[in-house]
Amino acid sequence: MGILFLLNPTYIAGVPTPPPGPYDADVVILALDRPAETIAAIHSALGQSGITRHVFVIDQGSRAAHLTGLADVIAGRPDATLVALDRNRGVAGGRNAGTALGHGRIVAALDNDAEFATTDTLARAVAVLDDAPDLAAIACRIVTHATGADDLSSWGYPMSLLPHAGCSFDSTTFVGAGHAIRRAAWEQIGGYDESLFFCWEEFDFCLHAIQRGWRIRYCGDLVVRHKVSGEQRVAWSADRWFYFVRNRLYIGRKFGAGWPALVARFGGYLVKGLRHGMLRQTLRACAAAICLQPGCEPRALSPEARAYLWQNDGLHRGGWLTRLRSEVLARLPDGTL
Repeated sequence: MGILFLLNPTYIAGVPTPPPGPYDADVVILALDRPAETIAAIHSALGQSGITRHVFVIDQGSRAAHLTGLADVIAGRPDATLVALDRNRGVAGGRNAGTALGHGRIVAALDNDAEFATTDTLARAVAVLDDAPDLAAIACRIVTHATGADDLSSWGYPMSLLPHAGCSFDSTTFVGAGHAIRRAAWEQIGGYDESLFFCWEEFDFCLHAIQRGWRIRYCGDLVVRHKVSGEQRVAWSADRWFYFVRNRLYIGRKFGAGWPALVARFGGYLVKGLRHGMLRQTLRACAAAICLQPGCEPRALSPEARAYLWQNDGLHRGGWLTRLRSEVLARLPDGTL
C-alpha cells in the first residue's frame, strides 16, 4: 500500500522513542502551522487520564517559529515526541509515520484543530476496543467546538443516521478528526494507502478491514470538539474536490467496481462539479484516477463484505432518487459553494 515506514523523521523535542514496555495507546497529531489550535490539541491529548499513553506530534512543514512553539510545549516531557518529516506527506503518510513510531495497542488520531471533549475520552475509547475484539476502529462524534452542535462537515455517514448522532452503530468508515484504531488491525492491513494523500483514506482503510472480517463502530458518546480552522485547510474550491473525486474513483476500482459503476459515479461527480463551478477539477481528477490505477490490483469485495456494507451504509441511503438529492444535488459539506 505504499507505506513510508522508512522516512527517518527528524527528532525535535520530547523523548526520541516511547517507553519500551507495553502501554495502552498512542495519540497521533499531524501539525502544519495552526500553532494555537495545535498546541490546544496537544494539551488535550496530554490531559487524557485513566490509561497509559504516548503523544506523537508529526510536523509536516510548519514555519520555523510555529515549530519552535510546539517544541516548547513538548520539551522535557517523557510522554510525548515531536518529529518533523521532510515534507508534507499528506494525512495518510503522516499518520502512517506517527503510528510506526509507537507500539501502543491502540492508535488514536486527533486533528490539530480538535480536542477531546473530556479527560477520559481516550480511556473510554480504549475500553470499547478492548471489549469488542472484532472491532478494527471506532469513530468519535465530531461536534463544533464553539456550539457543541454536530459538525456536518465531519459527518461521514448516511444523513438518515444524523438524528442518531448521540448513539452507537456499526459503520463502514470513520472520520479522521477523532478516531481510534486497533494496532493489530492497522498492522494486518498495512496502514493507509499513501497514494491517496488526502481524502477517503479512512474509507479505504475500512474497506480493507471489512474485507478481512473486522467491524467498524461509530460511538456517539465519545466526543471530539472540532474548531474547523481555516488555516492550511484545503477548500472545496481549491484541491479538495479534486482529491475527493480522484480518490473515490480509485478506491472503487481497487475494490473491483466495474467500469459501468465507475462511469455512473463519475457522471454524478461531473454534474456536481458543473453545479459548483469545478468542472476542470472534476475532469482532472478523473484523469488522475486512471493514472493511479496501474499501481493497484483490483480485488472484488467478498459477499460477506458487501453484505456488511449494505447493512450498515447502503440500506440507510435510500433509493436512487434520494441519493440523487442528498449526494449529487446537495450543497458541499461546508456550505460555501
